[in-house]
Amino acid sequence: MVHMIQKIFYFYRDGFAGMKLGKKLWLLVAIKLFILFAVIKLLFFPDILHERFQTDQQRSNYILNQLTQGE
Repeated sequence: MVHMIQKIFYFYRDGFAGMKLGKKLWLLVAIKLFILFAVIKLLFFPDILHERFQTDQQRSNYILNQLTQGE
């Protein structure tokens, strides 16, 4: 099993080492992922719990109430 994992690792390592255009494309993919996960998270998903509550106890009580409310 370890030998197979090493073969897979060497396959990808050697393949990426020989790339010229591929490295630029992977850089583009990395930049897009950064934008998706960092920038969009900051813009569209604010930390509401820290804005509404002062202590961790208040936050945990709010979450507990939200999870156990029967609708």
